[in-house]
Amino acid sequence: MVKHKDALMNKQSTSSSNPEIYDIIVVGAGMVGSAIACALAIDKRGEHLRIAVVEASDKPATYNSEAYDPRVVALTQASRKLLHSLHAWDTIVLQRACPYTDMHVWDAEGTGSIHFDCLEVQQNQLGYIVENSLIASTLAQRMQNLQQIDLLCSARVSSFRKDGDSNPSLILEDGRELQASMIIAADGANSKLRELVNFRTREWDYGHNAIVTTVKTEQVHQHTAWQRFMETGPLAFLPLEDELMDYETGCHHSSIVWSCKPELADELMALDDEAFAKRLGEAFEHKLGNIEEVAKRFSFPLRQRHAVDYVKPGIALVGDAAHTIHPLAGQGVNLGFLDVTALRDEILRACERRIPLNDESILRRYQRNRKINNLGVMAAMEGFKRLFGTRNIGVRWARNEGMRKVDSVNTLKNIIVKQAMGL
Repeated sequence: MVKHKDALMNKQSTSSSNPEIYDIIVVGAGMVGSAIACALAIDKRGEHLRIAVVEASDKPATYNSEAYDPRVVALTQASRKLLHSLHAWDTIVLQRACPYTDMHVWDAEGTGSIHFDCLEVQQNQLGYIVENSLIASTLAQRMQNLQQIDLLCSARVSSFRKDGDSNPSLILEDGRELQASMIIAADGANSKLRELVNFRTREWDYGHNAIVTTVKTEQVHQHTAWQRFMETGPLAFLPLEDELMDYETGCHHSSIVWSCKPELADELMALDDEAFAKRLGEAFEHKLGNIEEVAKRFSFPLRQRHAVDYVKPGIALVGDAAHTIHPLAGQGVNLGFLDVTALRDEILRACERRIPLNDESILRRYQRNRKINNLGVMAAMEGFKRLFGTRNIGVRWARNEGMRKVDSVNTLKNIIVKQAMGL
């Protein structure tokens, strides 16, 4: 049953002074926003909840299987487990999800390298590379088939209001007012709701731009994620499942993320496809032979951002609205899904114990659960960037020696890879 409500079709409600009442309002119908709405509605403990999902775009996310989405995520086992619990994973796998069994990481300024193998941790794969739009569209469809959720498209938030002990309200641009015991901001890195509620953030530029695109390589990608650390920034090749894969020839498409200084990014973006493919192959040391095809390229500046607090009375930040990190390890959406799991557990526990959803202890526990973990991951990403960006010869030597040592100690490698997989 599709319950997509176009804001323009509900003008009759704008003249009423009475707010539309919900238990929970989620702002943003992307991957994280859709996941938290589904996670609450699908559990028996939350079957009584009335949930609104407010989305600024005019329709839910869609997926085009005829072209690769340049934005992908390296889904961890923890994220896959969440999507499976939402009955979304089987649909995603049937469309296009590429398991990767190995990961090769090496230093361009030396001989240090690390190889991670799923068999070393008794798993069938380390994770899956999945296009963002496939996850978002699958969750959007799942959300529309859940009775408790009203998906409000073409609905843009104009203001936020919370008077004293009353429940918070959102005023939409068309004049409607929505009120709920709890509002969840999942509207991305440039969250308007975070700004309206005056959440303070700490943020800084990485001094890098990321170039993303899809490429076809001469050799098969071997279901391996490849990452080369250069002084100018990391370059990642993430394997994709070919739409009409010939199992004799294997898969040749990869999604790339090339992080580099803005002046180099501008230079690379100005090249034609043939010249860019040549530069890319050289930067990748032709690990998969020549770059045979290059799709449309996109470039965007990288900025780290972290909210000082994730919660205020009646409102919580999740996903990129709360934190954005460098994409070098593909952990951004995975951190958002961990936010979803933590907040879902707190809300459903409150439902089970009949604790009102406007009880501030619910959100305080959510923040305590997630903030330390996210800060740790952000610090690690910043450390990696600084470690591999230095020109100091002594640090380079120590870095290469460290990589060789780690690669030779299976126990240490297994700890690292299990942490990265979310096991």
